[in-house]
Amino acid sequence: MAEVWSDAEIDLIVADYFAMLQDELAGRQFVKAERNRALQQLLPRSRGSIEFKHQNISAVLLGLGQPWVEGYKPAANFQNALVDGVLRWLDARPDWLMPNGRASSPSGVREEQPLWFGPPPSQRNEPPPIDANFMAAIGRKYDVAERDARNRTLGKAGEELVLRHEQRSLRQLGRDDLADRVRWTAEADGDGFGFDIASFEPDGSERLIEVKTTYGWDRTPFHITRNELAVAETRRNEWHLVRLWNFAREPKAFVLRPPLEAHVELTATSFLAGLR
Repeated sequence: MAEVWSDAEIDLIVADYFAMLQDELAGRQFVKAERNRALQQLLPRSRGSIEFKHQNISAVLLGLGQPWVEGYKPAANFQNALVDGVLRWLDARPDWLMPNGRASSPSGVREEQPLWFGPPPSQRNEPPPIDANFMAAIGRKYDVAERDARNRTLGKAGEELVLRHEQRSLRQLGRDDLADRVRWTAEADGDGFGFDIASFEPDGSERLIEVKTTYGWDRTPFHITRNELAVAETRRNEWHLVRLWNFAREPKAFVLRPPLEAHVELTATSFLAGLR
């Protein structure tokens, strides 16, 4: 049975957790033990109870597709009120990661860093820190994918990072002519093409890239449109889905190729309703 905390207690520890997380993402030093002792003065809770609740918050953030404090390994078995408390904090600060944060600057320092690509995650190559189905249930219940899809600033930052990566890669291969022609279609021409970036393979053949970006871990769900699926199917040889994750720290990526059903479980989330 999860230990029951009041909403007031939850709000205090959630605020403390996010203060640590913001310091960590900004590269500012802090001492977890000191923060724990300070919380003990405000909460009738032991050091171990506070530390475990911090681990619970890491698990909630994992499920919500957010970064979490390194060193507080996600731990399940928490009350639903903790999820509500984390969402209260996030909903009151929808842009908490963006202003003056590392996640808001894909250009500048990041422009010089190569984008790391790895294999798509699976149970075989990287077991999740806690039960993946449990985390996915949190993500579906609170519609993590929809939150990320509405975050145009995040999406644009991810697209720009991939755009620069494509241009840099072509230049490194001596194809400046192709690098100059890489087009950020989502920015220059608008949405609706079924891809965000029109790039090229080194031999000059087309390379169509759809970018999906999230702050959190690699298994965070994402939205994909019917049109994107249609283009993926009709242009299988050219279409690539670049999945950016860990964007709040150092972005990492993997690529999914059609057919997408071989890699992901597609779930219908909305329907167009017309009167009979």
